[in-house]
Amino acid sequence: MNKAIWMLAAAMIAAPAWVQADGKHGKHGAAAAAAEERAYGRPGDPKKVTRTVQVGMADTMRFSPAELTVKRGETVRFVLRNTGKVEHEMVLGTLQELKDHLEMMKKHPQMEHDEPNAAHVDPGKRGALVWQFTKAGEFYYGCLEPGHFEAGMIGKVTVK
Repeated sequence: MNKAIWMLAAAMIAAPAWVQADGKHGKHGAAAAAAEERAYGRPGDPKKVTRTVQVGMADTMRFSPAELTVKRGETVRFVLRNTGKVEHEMVLGTLQELKDHLEMMKKHPQMEHDEPNAAHVDPGKRGALVWQFTKAGEFYYGCLEPGHFEAGMIGKVTVK
């Protein structure tokens, strides 16, 4: 049942080709990259990381840092560290995409993520997410675990 819900959610949210957060994907080449392109970029190649950013996730419902600036074209490895006692996640997107995804999560709270722009991190554990920011603008990252986003667990990425 979870798989069917996830497939429906994926189609409704943005309809791009979904891939794993580690950047591995089933399609290859320029066509695959174009299919995965989003308003804020695309999954990054872990071999082409130009910057690493440490991101703390805490039970105070905050990310640290809460804001960062990157250069257009940069491929960033986010190293996520959950210092809390509850699950957290980091989901990249536009503010509207995060809000839409949050509503989907409210309707299907057991839905599991397997998108390239999201990483789930268990309490006391670490995770990673690699993303290439291909377009300038203001984008966001949020924790869509129940109540976390609403409590202020959101950050901003400014791409210049």
